[in-house]
Amino acid sequence: MSTHLAERTEPLPVLGPREPESAARRIGRSAAAVSGRLSTEEFHRWFAGRGTAGRFHVGRIPFAALRGWSFEPGTGNLVHASGRFFSVQGLHVTVDDGPHKEWYQPIIKQPEVGILGILAKEFDGVLHFLMQAKMEPGNRNVLQLSPTVQATRSNYTKVHQGTDVKYIRYFTGPGRGRVLADVLQSEHGSWFHQKSNRNMIVEVDGEVPADEDFCWLTLGQISALLHRDNLVNMDSRTVLACLPAYEPPPAGPAADAFGRALARSRDPRAGALHSDVDLLSWFTAERSRYDVRAERVPLGALPGWTRDTHRIGKDDGRWFDVVAVEVQAGNREVTGWTQPLIEPRSRGIAAFLARPIGGVLHVLAHAKVEGGFLDTVELAPTVQCSPENFAGLDTRPPFLDLVLSAAPGRIRYDAVHSEEGGRFLNAENRYLVVEAAPDEAPLDPPAGYQWVTVGQLTALVKHGHYVNVQARTLLACLNAMGHHPHD
Repeated sequence: MSTHLAERTEPLPVLGPREPESAARRIGRSAAAVSGRLSTEEFHRWFAGRGTAGRFHVGRIPFAALRGWSFEPGTGNLVHASGRFFSVQGLHVTVDDGPHKEWYQPIIKQPEVGILGILAKEFDGVLHFLMQAKMEPGNRNVLQLSPTVQATRSNYTKVHQGTDVKYIRYFTGPGRGRVLADVLQSEHGSWFHQKSNRNMIVEVDGEVPADEDFCWLTLGQISALLHRDNLVNMDSRTVLACLPAYEPPPAGPAADAFGRALARSRDPRAGALHSDVDLLSWFTAERSRYDVRAERVPLGALPGWTRDTHRIGKDDGRWFDVVAVEVQAGNREVTGWTQPLIEPRSRGIAAFLARPIGGVLHVLAHAKVEGGFLDTVELAPTVQCSPENFAGLDTRPPFLDLVLSAAPGRIRYDAVHSEEGGRFLNAENRYLVVEAAPDEAPLDPPAGYQWVTVGQLTALVKHGHYVNVQARTLLACLNAMGHHPHD
């Protein structure tokens, strides 16, 4: 016997908006606020104090001195005795198209999903974000500004027998607050095998005391700090890139055509060279046209790689090494440990070419294959490489020489940022936004490249595994343009 709709006794829910209308305005106010609970001077005094308050030391050691780590018999994989954390294995990649069709490399395998979370809270009507001064062993300057929570599952479930991860309950428990962003994002596809982290921003109303290693900053203050070298860490940058589209501070009267075009590019109401549907269709076609096969193989038998007492390195001296370190950190959940790290042989470049098109700034994205990606390609910067790896080679990445030769007046953003300091040692990229002339970067770019607006990138970042970690950093930097370190 059927039940008619009129006979239903279940109360109908009250439907809310798909997105809170106030979020964009409130985030925009925070982006316009260049001071908050701390002034810029007070922040720098606090940050310098955190650097001297802790005992930090990172030293290289031979593999034989690693505690709890060993090379697995048979495979030669570098594994932890607990079976948790991560392992270093081998990877064999074949691609049916492109300049590099086959290669072998070490790769980090870390199957668990970590949490990168930032707490948000209003003070005096302005959203502030709770940031942490966190030591990571791979950071060249040791201490950088990290999210409220930056923890693997092994960390926050205390496999290491350490202390509790501060503020973790706001990101794992019920009733944690209003979620502003929550999306699984990839990490470095060249060094991680199918690694994802949960990027979260959660707004709370109640009292949240700031521990001595934490401080509340406005989005405008963080944006100004993004212009400084090696200060805002990779995990903060990727989470900030996941903020929903917001109303940015208006371009001031002194803004040039580039600045006005950037302001319009952030506006979801502005036009674009390609519709969202066409952009997604192009990206889907890029994913479909590659046959990428990435097979994990024993680390101990990688062709072209050699292990000695202190490193695993490529025989031609390019790419990166696997090394071991001993760490002392007074303010971490565990105050001393040893671990392997990946160390690049040279500094990289991650650059977007940008140009106004119809008065709206577009950046040139690259559908890039990386061996560790979950789904063949992700959108990457126009140029993403270490130039020294191509020294003496006939084949160089498209647009690399254009970026390297850019006149200073065309470089609109320029800062050196560290990559993930928990797994990589001294891994830095010079992040650039370079204004290109029409004849240097035409509207019809080479295969694998496409023009997108900042607003389109922001929409794509709502979905996991569309925009890679380097492009997410540049998205955060594009949103920070207009702010300066002295603000």
